[in-house]
Amino acid sequence: MVVGGGIAGLVAARGIAATGRDVLLLEGSPLVGGKLRSAEVAGLTVDVGAEAMLARRPEGLALAEELGADVVHPTPATSAVWSRGSLRTMPRSLMGVPFDLDQLAASGVLSPEGLARASTEAATPVDDDVSVGDLVAARLGDELVDRLVEPLLGGVYAGHARRISAAAAVPQLLAMARRGSLLEQASGVPASVAPVFAALPGGMGRLPALVADGGGFEVRTSATVRALRRTPTGWVLTVGPTTSAETIEGDAVVLASPAAATARLLGDVLPDAAAELAAVEAASVAVVTLAFRARDVPDALFDRSGFLVPPVERRTIKASTFSFAKWAWVRDLAPDVVVLRTSLGRHREETTLQAGDEGLVRVSLTDLAAMAGITARPVDTHVQRWGGALPQYAVGHLDRVARIRAAVEGQPGLAVCGAAYDGVGIPAVIGSARQAVASVTRAE
Repeated sequence: MVVGGGIAGLVAARGIAATGRDVLLLEGSPLVGGKLRSAEVAGLTVDVGAEAMLARRPEGLALAEELGADVVHPTPATSAVWSRGSLRTMPRSLMGVPFDLDQLAASGVLSPEGLARASTEAATPVDDDVSVGDLVAARLGDELVDRLVEPLLGGVYAGHARRISAAAAVPQLLAMARRGSLLEQASGVPASVAPVFAALPGGMGRLPALVADGGGFEVRTSATVRALRRTPTGWVLTVGPTTSAETIEGDAVVLASPAAATARLLGDVLPDAAAELAAVEAASVAVVTLAFRARDVPDALFDRSGFLVPPVERRTIKASTFSFAKWAWVRDLAPDVVVLRTSLGRHREETTLQAGDEGLVRVSLTDLAAMAGITARPVDTHVQRWGGALPQYAVGHLDRVARIRAAVEGQPGLAVCGAAYDGVGIPAVIGSARQAVASVTRAE
């Protein structure tokens, strides 16, 4: 049995079924796919959840190949950051640590004072774990963190740089700091021609159906799992509303549900692991998709893939993706219509999302007018809310995950996987699911 129908649960179910076992996947919502979802905007089917996966990790591309799916990469359009009153080309960096100081200076992202501080690295000791923001600020200054590190991490985790674990989120940065100068090592990183991101033509929202179709497992949606208990021969799940709950027995269970839901299910079975999972906080976000007539969008934006917004700028949106410029397949859908997205919401700043859908569209348009020069009314809009969608990797996260896994591995036929453990990106989540498959199939 697999609890949770996001990409982790789907991959886990498919992997277990491939070994010849009968598998039932239970998803509490009406749809599988988790944060991978498509919707129709202005008659065009586009992503309203995660729109890309890292191409430099193998798991996502390997899954696409296994499914016989083509992949595409972004266009050469450049990304930007809104800083100090202008859209500025994003300098190449490792999570804000610049590869080229001259390029950083030319971008104008930092003030002269901030640039001077970033150019003079301070030698500081490195703890076993430290927040990304504290690590970079100690070496290169607060302004670099505020104007580059914060928006980059905000785009991935919807979190704050001074709360996110370097060991969990950017381990290569921590390793570099232990070896010596960040600037010296970053300057020696060669410019790569390999694409950083990949997607499926037609959108990442296609992936869940591709995994489920022909996967050899049964799917039940709108099936909320309320309890988990161990029996002498396996596991029992309590499923459905309290007024008409049913029990389902199986010899193994993979919990691919979010951290909070998994904590509730493990409360009686593994209370210490449940407490650890309950301590993993999560950020809620919203994605606002807007369709405009192509003639109403400034020509200069057709060479931009989008932009990030540092929290220090005190705007409402934290990013905008110009899907029409970033992905050729989106532009090809309807040349006279362009689709773009804004992203709103950061960890512990959920008040932004308390506005209704019309309010989120309104503030998105206000910010797009101020920062990107788009002043026209959209021809269509869509608001997708993702409550508690992005787990926050606090300092010490890796140790927490190790304790959870040690406890779970002590229970034969039980495994956990998903974005709460080894990374929030699609390839990392797939890798987490593969690990869970190996665990439960090895134990049988």
